[in-house]
Amino acid sequence: MGIDKFDHEGRFQRFDFDDFTLLNVYWPNGGMGEDRLQYKLDFYDAFLDYTNNLRDAGNNLVICGDLNTAHKPIDIARPKENEKVSGFMPIEREWIDKFLSSGYVDTFRMFNDQPEQYTWWSYRTRARDRNVGWRLDYFFVNEEFQDNVVDSYILSDVMGSDHCPIGLKIEI
Repeated sequence: MGIDKFDHEGRFQRFDFDDFTLLNVYWPNGGMGEDRLQYKLDFYDAFLDYTNNLRDAGNNLVICGDLNTAHKPIDIARPKENEKVSGFMPIEREWIDKFLSSGYVDTFRMFNDQPEQYTWWSYRTRARDRNVGWRLDYFFVNEEFQDNVVDSYILSDVMGSDHCPIGLKIEI
C-alpha cells in the first residue's frame, strides 16, 4: 500500500487488469493483545483510504482475502460467546459496516443469505467436523462493479487448510 508500517509484513498484493484492479489482502489478526488490535484497526483505516483513492481515480476493484473478522452473527457459529474475541469484536465489525457503507459490496451475501456458511474452522477443536466456524474470507467489489458479479461462493468441501477456498465469477 506504500505504507512502511504495513508493507513490511507482506499482506498486500495488487494486480491491475484492463477492467478492474484485484487486491489480494491478508488483514492482520488482532488477537495477540491491545497493540496488535490497534495495528489491525490502523490497517483497516489505511486500507479504506487506499481503496477509496483507487476508486476516485476511476478504478473498479475486486478485493479478496482473509479479513480476520466475521461481519455479522450469521457469519460465525457462536456469536454470543465470541463478542469479546478479536475477529468478532464490535469495533472490528463496525469497520466492515463503514467499509460497506463507503460503497463496497460483500459479494457472497449478494447470492447467499443462509447461516452456517463458514470459511475457517479451528484445528484445535476439530471444529470443521461439526461446522463450528467463522466466515473470515471475502470477495468485495465496489458498487459500480457489482453488476459484473455473476456468482460468489464458498468451497467448504475442499480440504487442506483450516480455511477453505472461496470463489468469484465475474463477467466483463
